Amino acid sequence: MSLQEPAMSTSKGYIHSLESFGSVDGPGVRYVIFLQGCNLRCKFCHNPDTWKREGGQEWTPADLFKKVYQYRHYWGKKGGITVSGGEPLLQMEFVTEFFRLAKEKKVHTTLDTSGGPFTMKEPFLPAFDELMKYTDLFMVDLKEWDAKKHKKLTGQSNENILAMTDYLSDHGKEMWIRHVLVPGVTDGKNDLRQMGAYIQKFNTVTRVECLPYHTLGKFKWDNLGLSYPLADTPVPTKEEVKKAQTLLCPKNPGVL
Repeated sequence: MSLQEPAMSTSKGYIHSLESFGSVDGPGVRYVIFLQGCNLRCKFCHNPDTWKREGGQEWTPADLFKKVYQYRHYWGKKGGITVSGGEPLLQMEFVTEFFRLAKEKKVHTTLDTSGGPFTMKEPFLPAFDELMKYTDLFMVDLKEWDAKKHKKLTGQSNENILAMTDYLSDHGKEMWIRHVLVPGVTDGKNDLRQMGAYIQKFNTVTRVECLPYHTLGKFKWDNLGLSYPLADTPVPTKEEVKKAQTLLCPKNPGVL
């Protein structure tokens, strides 16, 4: 399919927002697409306005790629396109077609996912296999190691999310792992050690980041009329983040 041809796919994506010059959403300079819809309800979420499946601007993969590809001169050799959320796995058909168009032009593709919808069952898994063909890098958010704590934090257990990271590793897909450090919530030393040991077994993980919790998205909760559950939670210190990073990466406490 050329960029001039009409879209052959019937899939449509529902886009929350676009960022033409992202610098923290994958390697190099990225064009970042934030999709609408998420099945997790993380207590520290800074984009609760992406939760609902309804809303957002409607795009076809071809039309969106035409727009995005205009910015290719900013990306250089290291950059590319990142699809984030919300949760992009809720719109897999759209993302797969969009990434297929990107790979036709040799554009680096990154998927930023929390893995909430992942399952080994059909029809999800064959569709996920197809998505993997066109995805160069998976940025995976591991929010909490303990399954019960994870459910309390996000509304869902994490067994299927860990199954996804296993599956990605088994298929040789490069991963970046991210963990948001929330004092008193996701900073348990034993949980961090176990998560670190789990991460270290993968040879396809090329970067691990411990990100400090922040309250920059609290105003969105207020605007939506939602009670912010972590209103009294402090932001972690640099030293706390450094210690957590050491637990997650005992062999290399810096960012891999």
